[in-house]
Amino acid sequence: MARTVPSGDSGHRFPDFDALDQARAWDPVTSAVVFDRLALQPDLRFFGPAEEAVASALFDLLLAQEGPPEQPRVPVLQMVDSRLAEGQTDGWHYQDMPEDGEAWRRSLHALDQDARERHGTCFAELTADRQRALVQRVQDLSGERWHDLPADRVWSLWTRYACTAFYAHPWAWNEIGFPGPAYPRGYLRLGVGVRERWEHPDRAPEAP
Repeated sequence: MARTVPSGDSGHRFPDFDALDQARAWDPVTSAVVFDRLALQPDLRFFGPAEEAVASALFDLLLAQEGPPEQPRVPVLQMVDSRLAEGQTDGWHYQDMPEDGEAWRRSLHALDQDARERHGTCFAELTADRQRALVQRVQDLSGERWHDLPADRVWSLWTRYACTAFYAHPWAWNEIGFPGPAYPRGYLRLGVGVRERWEHPDRAPEAP
């Protein structure tokens, strides 16, 4: 059985917790869906090579997954690419934005263009600080236009897709102490500060 990234390291908020320990409580269909997310992800089908480079760096930055290449990462790039290749959007888009696939292509191109105009190289080759400054500028523009797109809508697009992919993956569940799907077992102990027997206490319950 494939396992998640070990979660018992000293800095983990939920030591000795692994969401996959709950697999016995899931039905076969639910279990298959979860374990598919741990399998080797397919090759990219939506993003081209240039878009892949920008998107990969952007996702790492947004989700604090920067680090050496050998460091385990939730495969957010591949998960988002699969959604877009299969047209699995949220089922809506803002009236003043193109459809999600086109919005992703245009916004990634714009981010790369900003990098080249300001620093003379592509976004993926910039230092983390310079990448962060360019991305922060998009957020700071709020309702203003950025490359003829509403900046706040672009920020929503990026973060919405990034967070949906990241928190669908068991490695992220380990970080937040989430034991996975409640179906078909369900929850019985409802209330603030009340845990089910399979839930682990947070070693740092104060707000970060």
